[in-house]
Parts: sequence; C-alpha cells; structure tokens
Amino acid sequence: MLDGWMRGVIDPGLNRLGKGLADRGVTADAVTLAGLALGLLAAGVLASGGPGWAAVLPLMASRVADGLDGAVARARGKTDFGGYLDIVCDFVFYAAIPMAFVMRDPMANGVAGAFLLASFYINGSTFLGYAVLAEKRGMETRSRGEKSLYFTAGLLEGTETIAFFLILCLFPAAFAPLAWGFAALCLVTALSRVLLARRSFR
Repeated sequence: MLDGWMRGVIDPGLNRLGKGLADRGVTADAVTLAGLALGLLAAGVLASGGPGWAAVLPLMASRVADGLDGAVARARGKTDFGGYLDIVCDFVFYAAIPMAFVMRDPMANGVAGAFLLASFYINGSTFLGYAVLAEKRGMETRSRGEKSLYFTAGLLEGTETIAFFLILCLFPAAFAPLAWGFAALCLVTALSRVLLARRSFR
C-alpha cells in the first residue's frame, strides 16, 4: 500500500548512489547477493536467540541493498536475469525471517510461523501469476518504480512487510499474535489480487 509513496521518497538518493557504484564497476547482481547475505545474517541472529535489536541493522542494510540493486541496474543496463535474481532473493529473505523465529522458539512460534509462511506463499503466487499474465498482455506500470516484473498494488507490500519485520525484531516475544494478524492481512491482499485478476484477464 505504501510502496508507491516510499519509492518517491527513496529513489532519488538510491539513484545517485547506484550510479556512483555502477561507475566504480559494481554490478547489480553483486548488490542483490550482498543484500541477501545481510538478510540471512539478520535471520541467523534471530534464529540463534540473539537480541532482536541486533538484527535490525543487517535487516535494514539488506533492504537498502534491495532498493540499490535496481538503481545500479538502471545505471549499467538492466538484464532479465538480474530481475529474476532480485525476486528470488526477495522471496528467500521473506521466508528466512519468519523461519528464524520458528527456529528461535518452535513451541511458541511454530504454528503461527507456519501460517505466516503459508500466507506469504499464497500471496506470492498471486503476485507472480499476475505478473506473468500482465507480461503476456504487454501491460506496464511504473507506480512501484521501474521494475522487471509487473507489480500490483496491495494492502500489504514490501514497505509494510519490512516494518512488520522490524517490529518483530524489537518485540520478539510477541511474534505469534503479530504473525497471525499479519498473515490474515496477507490473505486479504492475495484475495484482492485474485479479484483484480478476474477483472483484468477475463
């Protein structure tokens, strides 16, 4: 819901930084993989029982890298593989953080974590399925910035998910109730995208 607004706030700075990195020979794929490594580091801190606040910095750095890789790609020239790698790494990151909380306390977080991951899986399938059909029909949008895939708006998007993960890091004991609530909203997002697809692709 907030991604379109957020892109307008962060893109100018990211584009300047991305051009600087591109001029120094840094590739977008390298930034993507660095972002994933930072995200997995945050997940490792959480899974090992470390203080949640210790995961905040690598988690935020990971998401900065996730925005920066696109800026580098725009400066150097986008590739289809780069867009593919970016979405794969995003999905790995979005799975790793909930899984870390399950590993941290399986008894308290297992069922809620499974429901959260299931909601991500369902939501992701509606997102990717829509993107495939939008590409088939030649549809384009820049409302979420310049992307390799067609991004549809939803109640919960990347901005809300990152904010949710940060709240979990700061209040790890509240994972279960927060996960149940967020997962329910994810399913609402998925349903709204199915209804949008029904209107768009009939």
